[in-house]
Amino acid sequence: MQNTRLNNLLDAIAIRLGQWFLNPWRRLSLLIISFLFGFFLGNAVSTTAGQRAELDIVVAGFLVVLTEVTSRIFYSQSFFVKRSLLIDSLNLLKVGFTYSLFLEAFKLGS
Repeated sequence: MQNTRLNNLLDAIAIRLGQWFLNPWRRLSLLIISFLFGFFLGNAVSTTAGQRAELDIVVAGFLVVLTEVTSRIFYSQSFFVKRSLLIDSLNLLKVGFTYSLFLEAFKLGS
């Protein structure tokens, strides 16, 4: 890419955000927010898919594929060389989503 002012600005923003997230408390807060957003997303998806009762099988299959792809990325061998904040937050989003679906199943079962 060319070295334009917009490129320089975006690079500077990315570097500052990376330095900002090096703080352990900020990293932890971002991961907790990611987990809670996954929990919210799971509740929203289960409520919406259950309400409309259309394409339930397709939505469930898509969510299983998405969860498995996320697990494959997180637990791959090359991941343990460098822990990325994006991959960690994506994994906690998946964990919150799965936890939410388990709680919905327990609510429906009782």
